[in-house]
Amino acid sequence: MTSAGNRILIIDNDAHFADGVASFLTARQFTVFRAETGREGVELAQAERPDLILMDIVMDERTEGFSAIQEIRRTEGLKGVPIFILSSNCVNLPDFETPGGTWLAHDLFLQKPLRLTQLLDKIRSTLARLDEDARAGSHGFASTAAVYKG
Repeated sequence: MTSAGNRILIIDNDAHFADGVASFLTARQFTVFRAETGREGVELAQAERPDLILMDIVMDERTEGFSAIQEIRRTEGLKGVPIFILSSNCVNLPDFETPGGTWLAHDLFLQKPLRLTQLLDKIRSTLARLDEDARAGSHGFASTAAVYKG
């Protein structure tokens, strides 16, 4: 994988989980940034401009991930960055079934515990599609329009 399209931001307060995912992705030539809070994640996203964000929803505060996603979607330069929600909570909320929804604009919901090889496939296919769209001149919010329950 080239240096373009390989920058992943993980926003998750579970250090063991985030370390495992980061190690897995780093070994596959991704550049990984980590944040343990929603606020830290938004700031890191603004500074580093990742190609894709892996976001936990329930962190130290119950709505931390929700607020972070909404702020990212309002930020110029980050509006179109794909966001994958990774959570063991909120599995039965109907809005997670609709990627790109207005109140929680995400691209994909993946239920923890994850199968890392399937996460990798979803990341690669999403980034490849974005690369194709960029070459074709498409812009805007990208959605995989899919939900995977691991």
